[in-house]
Amino acid sequence: MKNLIIRATTGLFFVALILAAIVYKSYSFMALFTLITFLSLFEFYQLIRGKENIFSNIFDSLGGSILFMALFSSMGGNLFFSPATAFSLYFTYILILFISRIYSKREILKGWGYAILGQAYIALPFGLLNVIAFQPDFTGQQIYSSVMLLAFFIFIWANDTGAYLIGTWIGKHKLYPRISPKKSWEGFWGGVIFSLIAAFLFGHFYSQLFNYIEWMGLALTISIFGTWGDLCESAIKRQLDIKDSGGMFPGHGGMLDRFDSTFIAAPAAMIYLTLIF
Repeated sequence: MKNLIIRATTGLFFVALILAAIVYKSYSFMALFTLITFLSLFEFYQLIRGKENIFSNIFDSLGGSILFMALFSSMGGNLFFSPATAFSLYFTYILILFISRIYSKREILKGWGYAILGQAYIALPFGLLNVIAFQPDFTGQQIYSSVMLLAFFIFIWANDTGAYLIGTWIGKHKLYPRISPKKSWEGFWGGVIFSLIAAFLFGHFYSQLFNYIEWMGLALTISIFGTWGDLCESAIKRQLDIKDSGGMFPGHGGMLDRFDSTFIAAPAAMIYLTLIF
């Protein structure tokens, strides 16, 4: 019972923080997710460094945070530096990454590979949330849309909730037992249904943005690719022989455990929105 209370309290705080940052203004979204990008990368590189003979440091985590800010600025967010400056800083990090590894006494290819993996798997998907957040208005100008971000995360949370509830209740047929033994096909379809219900509500209240079919298409995309995101993180943990990626969220695990669906769902959602706009 105590663990359930801790898990529920942590989950509510996590959801409230994300929603508040998204709704308040674009800068609060940028500040929170720059920090989340940094912490997620730091956790990832710590896990890899603990299991593999590679070198990584805080510099790699800062690099991914700079990428997030560069994409925020390039999509229309106003910062005290230009998008060109931000991307120049990021590619300076990439240059230093490659050059510095050749002077390391550890395995160079692994060092390069895992460093770039963190950028591609974590930093870039978080950065693509900016593409989802800034949508063109009728004049073609990019405007921050908290509704699009809210929809993205609510569809993910609805999918996770439906998959957990239905999977726990009637889950019998394993979805991918080699990587994630607890996931079931019943849970997968439960997650899809919960996401579609959430999309129906968005279609009712935000019909000026998308019609019902378009909202449901977005929810279905996020639900399917979010499930693959969950499986990808499960594969990483199985490879590293760990249960949780960290302990930052009591009862929920680490940063990667909380955002695993996002890493694959964000690029897929961006592609979907690009196609329908």
